[in-house]
Amino acid sequence: MVVGDYLLLSQPAGDLVMIAHTTLPVSDYKKSKTFYMQALTPLGYTNNMEEGEAAGFNDGKNTDLWIVREDTVVPTHVAFEAKSRQEVEAFYKAALDAGATDNGGPGYRDYWPGYYAAFVYDPDGHNIEAVWYDYEKVDSA
Repeated sequence: MVVGDYLLLSQPAGDLVMIAHTTLPVSDYKKSKTFYMQALTPLGYTNNMEEGEAAGFNDGKNTDLWIVREDTVVPTHVAFEAKSRQEVEAFYKAALDAGATDNGGPGYRDYWPGYYAAFVYDPDGHNIEAVWYDYEKVDSA
């Protein structure tokens, strides 16, 4: 399949991967590693790689999140796709239990009829989200 100037090889039918991985800078590596190990567990992530003060988290398919200790951290936003409403709720609880600050509890958002999400701030102020796309709600809208 050709997309723009790029030839995509061996993509499963219907799946177009836009981002392979991303890296979040963190100020306290050990604290953040512990946070993400706990907060992302309900979404199926495990810490599977580590090199110095960098850790990779795998969702069962790919190591698509990395954290790395940096002197300067500019907070950003990262959203993780959940498989169900229950996963969003479990992420939110696990993140708060791991020390996150609430930035919007689980619920439907006005962004899209079936957009069910929860938001927290991680220890560095990154806005971390879990979102589930409830297509049944869209069909009934």
